[in-house]
Amino acid sequence: MSTPQKPPSVHRAPAVLAIAAVLVLEALCLLGFAAWYGYQLVTSTPLSMGGAVFTLVFAVALAVWLLAVGHFFFRGYRWTRSAALVWQLFVVILAVPTLQAGLVLAGLGLLLPAAAVLLLLFTKPVLAHTSRLTDSSKTF
Repeated sequence: MSTPQKPPSVHRAPAVLAIAAVLVLEALCLLGFAAWYGYQLVTSTPLSMGGAVFTLVFAVALAVWLLAVGHFFFRGYRWTRSAALVWQLFVVILAVPTLQAGLVLAGLGLLLPAAAVLLLLFTKPVLAHTSRLTDSSKTF
């Protein structure tokens, strides 16, 4: 009787781990924002209740989407590169006016991780991790 063999351990590059960690941390920060926003929604009267509820639902949905992107990026799915790229570009678009408004720490907190991910997305280890071809029937 043969014993089942363990799958070979997959070695992931530090860049892959860093990108996945940044995506998950950004999603958790967005969930924190949604929790704060929901608390403010309950304790005060918004100008437009429909718009406020939409913003809350949108923030939660976006956070869940980012968690999925981070998870599937870590697993090596190809489509996650473009999703991460677009999200980081949005973060840069938010970081620039934040810096111009004089909120230096908040602006740098947005800009530096996004810039790091944008640079790391095009490194050879990350491209190799998300472009691997296997004989499995999973769609990458």
